[in-house]
Amino acid sequence: MTFNEWRTPRNLLKVSVLVALLTIALKGLAWWITDSVALLSDAMESFVNLASALFALHMVTVAARPADDGHPYGHHKAEYFSAGFEGILIVGAALGIVISAAERLFNPQPLVQLDVGILLSVLSSILNGALAVVMLRSAKQYRSAALDGDARHLLTDVWTSAGVVVGLIGAALTGWIWLDAVVAIGVALNILREGGRLIWRASQSLMDEAVEPQILADINEVLQGFEHMRGEVQIIRFDHITTRQAGQRRFVDMHMHMPASWSLGRAAALRTSVEQALMSAVPGLRASIQLLPNDVEAHFDDVRDLK
Repeated sequence: MTFNEWRTPRNLLKVSVLVALLTIALKGLAWWITDSVALLSDAMESFVNLASALFALHMVTVAARPADDGHPYGHHKAEYFSAGFEGILIVGAALGIVISAAERLFNPQPLVQLDVGILLSVLSSILNGALAVVMLRSAKQYRSAALDGDARHLLTDVWTSAGVVVGLIGAALTGWIWLDAVVAIGVALNILREGGRLIWRASQSLMDEAVEPQILADINEVLQGFEHMRGEVQIIRFDHITTRQAGQRRFVDMHMHMPASWSLGRAAALRTSVEQALMSAVPGLRASIQLLPNDVEAHFDDVRDLK
């Protein structure tokens, strides 16, 4: 098995759990040695990383389950719960950091052995950064919301650690130990922003977003290839094209109009060809095509349906 074949969402999330445990140990030791509230805030975020990775691993497992009687369209949306849960944890960690930093801001404490603490923080950031890059590439390949959310959180952790290191170096050079608390608050505000973004993206995805514009363009291109004119009359046409996405799966529903004189077998054969062409052009697509005669129109959003 090659590395590209190995880096599935489940495997990478297992690695994320191991890396989270390692960074907790490194950052926890850095805080213990230095007594820096900024490094404590960094360590607290690593606990969030661990909880998020464990939950994401579980949700990816759920999302991979086949459709059943209770979930005929599959379990693909489970990954969005992971991203939303991760955002909530990030927000909670940010609030805890602000409380700890505010207390230290009014009661500064001397910092010791900053060189060792900074070295440990940088080492953990290298681990998180390398893993995040690999996870982002795989998230795009597998269209995994859970993997994408965990990767972006790890990148936030990297920038958080960078800010902590810069702040601690500034405190050491100037003697302004209150910078430690100020940096911690800045860290909290940064991860609070990222947590809010994850929650928003997860909520939007749970409300059946349309597919990406490029994917919709690919779908329309396939359909145009099947449309047919006879003189000035369009005898094969498509309308009421609706798309949505759920995790790694994409769906498209539409009506296909054709001559009323066609046999059911001929119409079904054409529909099969259209479905196969769509699924070849857009991997992971599931198409539902309703057959209608050219002289029949379907009407949606009837006022009686909205009552």
